[in-house]
Amino acid sequence: MSAEALKTLFHPFEAEALALPSKGERVLFLGAEPGLRLPQGFAATLHLVQGFRPYFRALQAAGFAVTPQPAGNGFEAALVIAGRHRGQNELRVAEALQRLAPGGLIVIAGSKDDGIASLRKRIDELVPLDGHMPKYHGIAFWLRRPMDMQAVIALRTANPALLVEDRFHTAPGMFSFDRVDAGSKLLVDNLPGDLRGSAADFCAGWGYVAAEMAARSPGLSALDLYEADFDALEAAKGNLGNTLALGFFWTDLLAETVERRYDVIAMNPPFHRSRAAEPEIGAGMIRAAAKALKPGGRLFMVANRQLPYEPVLSAAFASHAELARDGMFKVFSARR
Repeated sequence: MSAEALKTLFHPFEAEALALPSKGERVLFLGAEPGLRLPQGFAATLHLVQGFRPYFRALQAAGFAVTPQPAGNGFEAALVIAGRHRGQNELRVAEALQRLAPGGLIVIAGSKDDGIASLRKRIDELVPLDGHMPKYHGIAFWLRRPMDMQAVIALRTANPALLVEDRFHTAPGMFSFDRVDAGSKLLVDNLPGDLRGSAADFCAGWGYVAAEMAARSPGLSALDLYEADFDALEAAKGNLGNTLALGFFWTDLLAETVERRYDVIAMNPPFHRSRAAEPEIGAGMIRAAAKALKPGGRLFMVANRQLPYEPVLSAAFASHAELARDGMFKVFSARR
């Protein structure tokens, strides 16, 4: 989806429906993704925002200036890539509008499969659009920032931060942002209560598994959280408070080395980045966990039932066993 959405986003400039931003102008780009190729003559200074660590690193490697969260105001223009999460898309549009100078241009694009047509309709109800163009199985549309902030208020009001189980602060776009994930709960329910020493939560999200580890295992002396989603990790910092000696690491576990060594690692690894399952992601997480454990250290992980992780566990660990399963998930333990 990334390459197609990027092409859709820049198509209005290439088709000369919109004038190219000129030298000296500043353009905010929310949701920027790898594969970015600017149209010839695009001379403005880009401020890229991407909080997903693998994409962030790829954009940096391509030579772009990128930050995990937006900063600054008074931009002459803004670009927004819309994805699959409706609430996150609306909040990105609100963020862009708020940081634009009055009259500034905002261009939004996404895939038809991800609901870009409904997002276009929603925004048009708040601020009249200047135009739109379908291309590459997607739609790009654009508008100008009005003088007032009524659209920003409406979009933020419709997508408030959430409080899951009356204790976990989350926001749209995070994994399982509106409830405790069933797989994570099955994992937590099958963790031993006598875990000791130093522990880590790989793929920690907004902190549910780590919080439960801290609450259920008083023998833990330290607990580190590793997460690729910057916003989710920031939420986790608030959700865990000062329960233990905590470390928070914004990390791509498939590409960046874990320097510390642990007695225990728990994880609910992702198994896709697009719509199709990608078991190699979880397999890479298993290998990363094996490297980060001390000799004799233990891994506890949950996975979708159909994913074939048993051979990977056999290759990476001295022993492993299935602790539990239900209709959707299975929980493993493994010892290095």
